[in-house]
Amino acid sequence: MAHRRTPPRRRRGPDDGALSVYVAICAAALVVLVGIVLDLGGRLRAIERADARAQEAARVASQQLDVEAVLQGRGYRIVSHEAAERAADDYLRAYNLTGTTRLVDDHTVEVRTTGTYTSALIGAVLPDFTHLEVHGYGKATLVHGITEAENG
Repeated sequence: MAHRRTPPRRRRGPDDGALSVYVAICAAALVVLVGIVLDLGGRLRAIERADARAQEAARVASQQLDVEAVLQGRGYRIVSHEAAERAADDYLRAYNLTGTTRLVDDHTVEVRTTGTYTSALIGAVLPDFTHLEVHGYGKATLVHGITEAENG
């Protein structure tokens, strides 16, 4: 009858369980890092959207033409600041954004938007970072009869 060899007993030392703690710390750090990357990337996309919406709101506002001036041959210009602001606000409201509209002159409109990005992971750990504010900027100039690019 052959004797079964039993494996030698491992002696327990002061480092037992140290690898488990190390893995737990690394896993937690990895989750935090992924959360930061995810939320900062999401915030960047929200800023890009706010810029795009501001640009479109400025375009919509600049299309509020003074029709009488056009028909009388006095040129193209925006009818009023109120009409441009109303048009931009209506556009932004559809995307849950607020904004300010400014007429630079009779042909140019600037729109600045403000919105909120709701964080996905970081807000769960850091409550101050649950809702992050984002801003956008757009500018539109009313032109007609473009045949070549402007210089300068």
